[in-house]
Amino acid sequence: MRALMIAAFGLGLGLGTPALADWQQTLDAARGQTVYWNAWGGDARTNAFIAWVGAQTEAQYGVKVVQVKLTDTATAVTQVISEKAAGKDSGGSVDMIWINGPNFLSMKEQGLLHGPFAADLPNARYLDLSPNSAAAMDFTVPVDGYESAWRLARFVFTYDSAVTLAPPSDMAGFLAYAQAHPGRVTHPNVSNFMGASFLKQALIEFAPDQAVLQSPVTDVAFDMATQPLWAWYDAMRPFMWREGKTFPENQSVQQQLLNDGEVDFGVSFDPASAAGAIAEGLLPDTARVFVPLGGSIGNISFVAIPYNAANREGAEVVANFLLDPATQAHQQNIEVLGSFSVLDPARLSADEAAVFAALPSSPALPKLEDLGPTLLEPHPSWMTRLVAAWGDRYTK
Repeated sequence: MRALMIAAFGLGLGLGTPALADWQQTLDAARGQTVYWNAWGGDARTNAFIAWVGAQTEAQYGVKVVQVKLTDTATAVTQVISEKAAGKDSGGSVDMIWINGPNFLSMKEQGLLHGPFAADLPNARYLDLSPNSAAAMDFTVPVDGYESAWRLARFVFTYDSAVTLAPPSDMAGFLAYAQAHPGRVTHPNVSNFMGASFLKQALIEFAPDQAVLQSPVTDVAFDMATQPLWAWYDAMRPFMWREGKTFPENQSVQQQLLNDGEVDFGVSFDPASAAGAIAEGLLPDTARVFVPLGGSIGNISFVAIPYNAANREGAEVVANFLLDPATQAHQQNIEVLGSFSVLDPARLSADEAAVFAALPSSPALPKLEDLGPTLLEPHPSWMTRLVAAWGDRYTK
């Protein structure tokens, strides 16, 4: 399969791009660099994929990749802010960040990002970068070339279809389910991105006017939009796992609880998570994923390069490699990672599209069309405010 991909795609050559001469200069400068990629380290398959990326870029371009495993992306952002405050405007310790939403907005507003660079990457020709496209917007914030897409994410729930015959059809249904099955519903701690996403999914479904979520939060809008959310959560909390007084640290811990039969649902931003976990022996063969009937939150994961990155050329080479159709097909393989490609299928050649079509499948892997509508992420300020409000209500 790998040989077929290389033959079909010609990995990373950037052929036919207007800026090929400039790109060669980037390749020359990048050779010998080590890119410190600050990325969430909570998923073993993602970590393995990043290690594979590093092996490929080192072999092909002489660019090493070291993953700095984060539990919170804000850690990397804080590091860049600290370096700027210390006057370290070059030679920074953070070369690339897996970043989204509030963290991207914060860095963009503070002038902490290198760029614009993303549209100039040779493999950006495979993306739809038109205004308001998924690869050009990040949680309602225009990307403007300051970050580059690399994987597609959709919020899904995981369950054991042999145990749970009728999972909830929407977020409101989790209340009735919890009342009928006390102790079987939970979510990751809201300080974790996945726990916050559980709340955001509910916020979107319950908000009287979803349109307000696309603008920066105000006190009036927040109070109005969250009132039904808090009413739902207050009613459900006594029936949650451990009476809603403690929560799994992250999605991996919750998946283990699901596998152990202690709770009935897991959460993920990867529709292939169940298929991957089955292959690794981490979930039973009957595990499946579902999304609420009205759809679920979706977004594109991006990588950004800090303004003071010591190895910015190497980081651009890695960002470009992530967009190569062969890389995207390898990533979409459920035996590897299973994340759906960010590339525009209309921009692929017939041979390139055929490689995607030939990827292995699984009964636990949904088709993209089975996931229903993609719900827009709220403006980043909503997530920040929502997490803080949940903490004030339920942890103090």
